[in-house]
Amino acid sequence: MKRPKLKKASKRMTCHKRYKIQKKVREHHRKLRKEAKKRGRKKPRKDPGVPNSAPFKEALLREAELRKQRLEELKQQQKLDRQKEQDKKRRLETDPAVELCNMEPVKEEFGQCKAKKAKSSKQNPKRLYCQELKKVIEASDIVLEVLDARDPLGCRCPQVEEAIVKGGQKKLVLVLNKSDLVPKENLENWLSYLTKELPTVVFKASTNLKDKGKRIKLVKVKKKAAPFKSEVCVGKEGLWKLLGGFQETYGKAIHVGVIGFPNVGKSSIINSLKQERICNVGVSMGLTRYMQVVPLDKQITIIDSPSFIVSPLNSAIALALRSPASIEVVKPMEAASAILSHADARQVVLKFTVPDFKNSLEFFTSFAQRRGLHQKGGSPNVEGAAKLLWSEWTGASLGYFCHPPTSWTPPHFNESIVTDMKWGFNLEELEKNNAHSIQAIRGPRLASSILFQSSGLTNGVIEEKDIPEELPKQKERKQEEGGDYEDVNTDQECVDEEGDEKSSDMSPEEEACEALPEDSQSDKQSAPSFILDKMTEEEDDAYDFSTDYV
Repeated sequence: MKRPKLKKASKRMTCHKRYKIQKKVREHHRKLRKEAKKRGRKKPRKDPGVPNSAPFKEALLREAELRKQRLEELKQQQKLDRQKEQDKKRRLETDPAVELCNMEPVKEEFGQCKAKKAKSSKQNPKRLYCQELKKVIEASDIVLEVLDARDPLGCRCPQVEEAIVKGGQKKLVLVLNKSDLVPKENLENWLSYLTKELPTVVFKASTNLKDKGKRIKLVKVKKKAAPFKSEVCVGKEGLWKLLGGFQETYGKAIHVGVIGFPNVGKSSIINSLKQERICNVGVSMGLTRYMQVVPLDKQITIIDSPSFIVSPLNSAIALALRSPASIEVVKPMEAASAILSHADARQVVLKFTVPDFKNSLEFFTSFAQRRGLHQKGGSPNVEGAAKLLWSEWTGASLGYFCHPPTSWTPPHFNESIVTDMKWGFNLEELEKNNAHSIQAIRGPRLASSILFQSSGLTNGVIEEKDIPEELPKQKERKQEEGGDYEDVNTDQECVDEEGDEKSSDMSPEEEACEALPEDSQSDKQSAPSFILDKMTEEEDDAYDFSTDYV
């Protein structure tokens, strides 16, 4: 019989093993020191203060001290408010009977802070857009209606144009933006067609502008997020000369309003004229929600506006292309199917390199397999493919074009109105500048672009009374999506209470990116630290197709 083992196993190890562990530890520390040396030590910069030679030094120091005191008082007040709220919550937990007595004081205390929020959040965002659009039109002497050169007729709103005509001595000018995405022959045809009615400017906005007074930290993210690289602005000189010539004829300072449907490039045109990123721009539709006044010089002031509200009586293709996802409940499958039905099938097959298809579902299946969009189990993500097609079609990277109609005249224009709209502008100089802009633009070839059948004019809503009330299902869906329509410029006291909340409004591009396979993300999170270095080196080659979606 074997005797039981009374002593525990010894923890001693061989010298070879001990020395090996010590060597690995030394190598690890050496690697950390090397990486820290590469990064360098970031010393905090000292405040240089106000130089003695600066004028009004005492006044500046006094203002800085007062501002510092105000911030400290504000922090103390917020701290006291939080303590009061916590005390009230504790009392309610201990004694529920006190709830009725304490409800009224709590409402009075926080009523003033949340007054502006309630006003903006409870109000229908569509009505808010209409209010801001009316303000821009009333304050403007010249109204620039921005059109997408790929579908100029579909970007025109007869209701808004009629309101401008009835407004009195206001001038309406058309701006053909994104003119680098259509063939030159098609651009010339549209220019000759539109100039018969209104002064038209050929334009290509610059999208690679830096923020004013801000450092761009996320350079890599911005390069991936931008689906287009339009560094040079074309048509800026022609538009400047047109506005400057009218201002000299007018004899005083003028206000220029910029209006249009979502994603036509209103804010990008303003940034290009100002040569810096003042207005918020992005790939998602409907970013501008309030009017923004930007002075170009002493005599010309330009006003940015929110987009038009699309009437629900429009066709499915108009609703798909002109409805911002931030305030509209748009189904990606229906929108993408409507877009596909109006495009030339043969050119779509050549553009997206997919086999011939009989219906939209078959195309989305092939498109998902081509772009690597798969669900769990390996089945193609048809919904993600529809979102991706919708995002590319409404973005600023895909080239397609429409033919102008042979003969067409809007009902709210006649010869006298057309003559009045053209008065005060140097049309000969404008024609020369447009010809120079067309030569400078490097557009796609006619064979590589997709022929698209336009749905005609897109009806809009400019009166608040014509906007229907939201259905309960739409409200629930927007609440689930986290739609946030609050004013950005709220009081400082209200900012801290809502500081932790994040808006989950997602553009079609961001939704399309979520459809990518999740295996790479889950593997990366569960991997040990010493494997991450190798994964990051191989990540670009293994998942290089992700740059197509963003």
